[in-house]
Amino acid sequence: MASSTARHAGLGQGGRDTLLAMGMVLPAILYIVLLLGVPIVLALYYSLSDITTGGSAVHFVGLENFTALLQDPDFIGAVQNTLVITIATLIGTLVLAVVQAELLARDFRGKWLVRFLILLPWTAPASLSVIGWLWMLDSTFSPYDWLLRQLGLLGHPGDLFGPFSNMYWLGRAGLATFSIIMVNVWRMLPLATVIILAGLNGMPRDIYEQAQIDGAGYFRRLFHVVFPILYPVFGVSILFTFVFTFTDIVTVYILTRGGPANSTQVLTTLAFFTGVQGGSLGQGAAIALFLLPVLAAVSIVILAFIRRREI
Repeated sequence: MASSTARHAGLGQGGRDTLLAMGMVLPAILYIVLLLGVPIVLALYYSLSDITTGGSAVHFVGLENFTALLQDPDFIGAVQNTLVITIATLIGTLVLAVVQAELLARDFRGKWLVRFLILLPWTAPASLSVIGWLWMLDSTFSPYDWLLRQLGLLGHPGDLFGPFSNMYWLGRAGLATFSIIMVNVWRMLPLATVIILAGLNGMPRDIYEQAQIDGAGYFRRLFHVVFPILYPVFGVSILFTFVFTFTDIVTVYILTRGGPANSTQVLTTLAFFTGVQGGSLGQGAAIALFLLPVLAAVSIVILAFIRRREI
């Protein structure tokens, strides 16, 4: 009788623990379902219909929205621009993050102030920081144009036969793309630096010091010691940078709105202009859904790579 009572008491305690665990996890599940699951289901429903913002009638059209997009040159250009901007931002962010993390891992005077300044771009609201860049890249008030003019690399306004008097950072296709990449790198760099710096601080120093004693140079230590040990850390940094850049709408929308002549249009801005401003919710949802398979594939590959390296 005593053993049976103890058994029932144990089962009761286990059941209470299960209920407690479910209660703790339930808010996160509701958050994912309501804020992520419902919009995805609605986007899938809209993408298979001809729904618009100007009418109430909805008709099922199947995959017509997707097939129409594959024949749309603006959509093809947006895909190419998205990939170019994302990959260029990823490369620039990783290279600069490694340099900054290496410098911040050393001891020097004013280290706390430098760390604070490096984190500012990430802590500042994205819209406000990009508006600041919009002013700095303005064709009339750009401080970069003024600096280049003082260095003699730009002519003064009114010079008919001299060099360019303005760079028109956001008015020329190549310069506009470069400006977007530069702003994205500036925004993503603090997060990547912090992640890599955490990995450097947790790396066994005896291995690094042994490589120094053996006469290994900086780049040999970097590629043969640091990188192999910090592969999982770099994977996390790549994943976050890719996801945030690939799905970002703020930078392109504020700086160029896809111009000039759709040369900087990306998938997020094209989906917004088509579905919200253009009123074609079906096509806008179809454009947005093209982000999902790419994000899912990249996330699965990077996470599988990180898990294999950790094992």
